[in-house]
Amino acid sequence: MFVAGLTQSFKEQLLLAVHDFENDVFKIALYTSSAVLDSSTAVYTATGEVSSAGYTAGGQVLLNPQVNAGNNTGYVTFDNPIWYGTTFAVRGALIYNYTKGNKSVGVINFGLNQTTLNQDFLIQLPYNNPETAVIRVL
Repeated sequence: MFVAGLTQSFKEQLLLAVHDFENDVFKIALYTSSAVLDSSTAVYTATGEVSSAGYTAGGQVLLNPQVNAGNNTGYVTFDNPIWYGTTFAVRGALIYNYTKGNKSVGVINFGLNQTTLNQDFLIQLPYNNPETAVIRVL
């Protein structure tokens, strides 16, 4: 089960100044449909994570964080992550802060399984604006 959105722990940690999008390392991990990820997911978990050639447990680093504000919204996005030569069925992803003890940020639900057969897998993150960015604080 995947319920997309920012996690409860991330929202609290923002108010405590735990996350630093300029200096911390954020990662994205991929999960099969057997994973259970939702707003109560507090940290990265390997349970239900994809296992495939072309994919390393823990996912990969999200590069080039872009932090902005506008229209009464703070928002962040990253460069689109890509995995090469994968064979898997993936249902969703978890963004988490590797630097801060793997604390969760948010869950992405692809809506249905995305299947690859020795193919590259690219996640096209939403455009960096207040209406669509991957991380938005209203």
